[in-house]
Amino acid sequence: MSEYEGIVIPGEEIYYAHVLDPEFKKLELPPTSDVHYGNHLFSLHHFQRHIQYLLDTPNTYTFLCGDLCESSIRTSKGDIFKQVGSPKDQRDWMIEKLMPIKHKILGAVAGNHENRIRNETSMDITEDIAKALNIPYRNEGMLVKISFGSGNDRHDDRPYTYFGYFTHGYGGARTASSKAVKVERSSSYIHASFYCMSHDHVANAAPVIYLMPDNRTKIDEATGFTIGKIIANRKMLIKSNAYVKWGGYSELGGFSPSDLETPIIMMAGEGKPKVRVLV
Repeated sequence: MSEYEGIVIPGEEIYYAHVLDPEFKKLELPPTSDVHYGNHLFSLHHFQRHIQYLLDTPNTYTFLCGDLCESSIRTSKGDIFKQVGSPKDQRDWMIEKLMPIKHKILGAVAGNHENRIRNETSMDITEDIAKALNIPYRNEGMLVKISFGSGNDRHDDRPYTYFGYFTHGYGGARTASSKAVKVERSSSYIHASFYCMSHDHVANAAPVIYLMPDNRTKIDEATGFTIGKIIANRKMLIKSNAYVKWGGYSELGGFSPSDLETPIIMMAGEGKPKVRVLV
């Protein structure tokens, strides 16, 4: 019997571990967020380019960060009369488009658009997508452990390991700073190498340096005291893009145009472990 069996409460935060190719010298992780398929301003070109990049690049993986489908219903702010297909049609289209890259998807969380349906009916179309693709799913957010490569800390059998947390996000922020502060807030709740939040349709990244005590100690020859080093660590705060052009509700509400270019989270698989982001 596993030590964890029977202990995890439904909805409790856990992490999902992925062991990837030991030959990878680096790993790229472009998020898949805010696709909004069904919105009449959805950019098919940018989304197809994102999928093709994942298909063509062996060391590239992704995670689903919510609002994959427009999911407009009568009580929502979206235009139910302009959306393409029903929420069921949108769900099925998304499954079809993601199926070729299902082996590249590390997990999925829901967005506020899909949760409109969940809150009204208890049906969770993001969960349906995750089940069809056979990938981990958690509605609120997900912590993942990613291991790949070899030679970490000069040990041939030791992979590079990173933790990442992703969640959809919340609120109606309009300025770049108010959008960015939300992902910074989440980084104070849980330990990870990177944190990714979507929802605001803006792509940006910021490093935060924090100091962590090293467990190893030694005797200081000058004083005789036991001392240890403090090591600087970096965590990356990331806001992800959207695949919907400006207009409609966004324009009427005074929100800025979406960034249609996908940021790429890059993790080193040789040398010193580090995370960078290409925006």
